[in-house]
Amino acid sequence: MRREFGFAFVVTLICLAGAFFYGLRTGDMATAGSFLLIAVILGVMEVSLSFDNAVVNASVLKNMDAVWQRRFLTWGILIAVFGMRFIFPIVIVAVVAKLGFIEVAQLAFNNPQEYARHLNEAHVPISAFGGTFLMLVFLKYLMDPEKEVHWLAFIERPLAKIGRLDTIQVFLTGVLLLVLVNYTVHPEEKLTALIAGLVGILTYIFIDALGGLFDADDMAAKAGAAGLTAFIYLEVLDASFSLDGVIGAFAITKEVVVIAAGLCIGAVFVRSLTLMLVKKGTLQQYVFLEHGAHYGIGALAIIMLVSMNHDVHIPEVVTGLIGVGFIVASVLWSMKYQRDNPQLSEG
Repeated sequence: MRREFGFAFVVTLICLAGAFFYGLRTGDMATAGSFLLIAVILGVMEVSLSFDNAVVNASVLKNMDAVWQRRFLTWGILIAVFGMRFIFPIVIVAVVAKLGFIEVAQLAFNNPQEYARHLNEAHVPISAFGGTFLMLVFLKYLMDPEKEVHWLAFIERPLAKIGRLDTIQVFLTGVLLLVLVNYTVHPEEKLTALIAGLVGILTYIFIDALGGLFDADDMAAKAGAAGLTAFIYLEVLDASFSLDGVIGAFAITKEVVVIAAGLCIGAVFVRSLTLMLVKKGTLQQYVFLEHGAHYGIGALAIIMLVSMNHDVHIPEVVTGLIGVGFIVASVLWSMKYQRDNPQLSEG
């Protein structure tokens, strides 16, 4: 436990100290205490929203070699915190608002209210991109014809049979995107939502195609390239999770430094949680945990796609509770499965 979470606790102390002293610099002791509390709340929110992300990360990370596992926990931290939770939202705002990157970055620090307004205006393309990418992650797992263990068998077995059709997941996601864009998105934002959703689909197809280049026979010879592909997949997956969380954070505070501190805490703990799941063999111990995580991802994908309509707002706490609910249910079901099949534990 100390090995997996030691670094996370160190980063947490640094982030909390940063939020506290930033509060002292911009206000008084009360402001500092408020910023400290908000950073803690954002960190907890990020972990609750991304727990299912950690489980899916672990399912990919366990197949990566030790070198790429370390890179995921070092380079990946920097990319997750500064890239996906700070720079990437600025890029999105710059594209949607047709502003320069430097101008948007200055807004983030000097006029966070205006930056938050632009970020909220980018909610539709963010939801479309993240929703389609996560939906494909969900359907790819749920409709895998080679998956032998089923949790909700009455749902998964029929879908696994349909999954024998090539690219059926892409077809279903594309149809869902078209239907929701046509019937729910405001007319002036339909084209933006459609393009962003298609980019999400194409991004998944591209990464999945890269992964298909490395089969079991030549995996050892091409371990570096395979590790890079898996690394890219995990970072895009993290981006899909984090962008909606960034928007939600601005509903709590407009202070970019405090948001960065809180989301950094959450991101580091999710990485540490991923490492623990791999080291402890938790996915093997709880056979339905990966299923629960993917159902949580599917729920988040649906929520993001539905929220392309500005009139629909589902609080982040509800999103987090749905994901945690699937995780808890899958763990309890796994424990029952072990009790009913003791020979599996002995084997």
